Amino acid sequence: MSNAVTPEQIAARIERLPLSPWHLKLRVIMGIALFFDAFDALAIAYVLPVLIGMWKLAPGQIGLLISAGFAGQLVGAIFFGWLAERIGRIPAAVWTIGTFSVFSIVCAFAWSYDSMLVLRFIQGLGLGGEVPIAAAYIGEIAKADRRGRFFLLYQVVFAIGLAAVAVAATWVVPHLGWQWMFYIGAVPAVIALILRRMLPESPRWLASRGRLEEADRTLRSIEDEVSRTSGRALPPLPAAIPPISRSRARWAELFSSIYARRTFAVWVMWFCSYLVTYGIAGWLPTVYRTVFKLPVQQSLQYTMVTPVVGVVAALACAFFIDYTGRKAWFGAAFLLGSIPLFVLSQGAAGSAFNVMILSTLSWFFITTISLGLYLYSAEIYPTRVRALGTGTGTAWLRFASIIGPFVVGMILPAGGLGGVFLMFAIASLVGGIVTLLFGMETRGRVLEELSP
Repeated sequence: MSNAVTPEQIAARIERLPLSPWHLKLRVIMGIALFFDAFDALAIAYVLPVLIGMWKLAPGQIGLLISAGFAGQLVGAIFFGWLAERIGRIPAAVWTIGTFSVFSIVCAFAWSYDSMLVLRFIQGLGLGGEVPIAAAYIGEIAKADRRGRFFLLYQVVFAIGLAAVAVAATWVVPHLGWQWMFYIGAVPAVIALILRRMLPESPRWLASRGRLEEADRTLRSIEDEVSRTSGRALPPLPAAIPPISRSRARWAELFSSIYARRTFAVWVMWFCSYLVTYGIAGWLPTVYRTVFKLPVQQSLQYTMVTPVVGVVAALACAFFIDYTGRKAWFGAAFLLGSIPLFVLSQGAAGSAFNVMILSTLSWFFITTISLGLYLYSAEIYPTRVRALGTGTGTAWLRFASIIGPFVVGMILPAGGLGGVFLMFAIASLVGGIVTLLFGMETRGRVLEELSP
């Protein structure tokens, strides 16, 4: 019977699986790794108020130190995205988690500005690779019906991680020292071992590689566990899945006639949303400390408000994006997020309180795009290039995250905070226009229907 299995049958069997404790286990294990990915990615922002005084850092050096980790993430997103298409989702995820966990500990022993620069770049390789691989894996397991909620309730963990690093920093940095932010970030090394033992390889990926017997065997074990834990028999197979192309993964396919428009739109969306997201998140602690002269602890407390509100925004997105659709949500969030930034650029950035309130309001909208794009990117490409397409898309967020803090470091001394917020506002406006003109709607459609 195994010899008769087809990729279309594998996809149909995944689509019929009812939501079960097995799906929850999958999201919890992947979600813990995602939590610490977010934690580690922004840990540097919350130790900087200490490092600035200790190492006598200039604004340009601060921007470069923030950017170094994102430069590593850019390389890691592309490399590990490619690797996940070759060796599988789970083995590639284990390598990424192991890399960023080990180098989190090593970062705690950085002895100078230059050493931290190099170590954050290497840690960034793993941080950049983990999220797009996990997005591809979760997307390949989720059903078309309510895929947005299924995926984004997992992705909310990233927003919680961003909030947790801010909350933890307000106590850890003053009481235990900056090094402990990196010690905490090493916890996921254990998760890498659990991933390898408890989570099966993606049956969709196995089928796309021609390993149909293994895909069938893996899916049978999943079906048995879902039936056992849900306490009921599996429903009938859904209507026929559209034919799946048997062609091999190629970089050039991202720019083919079918996918070129999608690639352009999602790259611009990644770039614009993260130029704002990490531009604000990476610099706010330093802005409160250096521009408004707030004490270290108060700077961290002010910064904590923004990502905590982001968790509420992420939950709202998770529950409503299957009703509004992806395109309408992203377009509206970009445009609404630009308004507080324009207000800040026109003279409202005169106090730390105004900056906190208005930047948090903008973050509320923009952070939902930052998280939702992982869902969207995994939907618009076929299985054979899903991790690669998601990885190259996230490379643009890394590029934005690299140049964002660096450009802020250059604009701040010359143009002040108004110039910085004007740059963010324009980026958000451009993202909204491109989304509405070139984005596609993916709500409620089977992956194989969206991408042959």
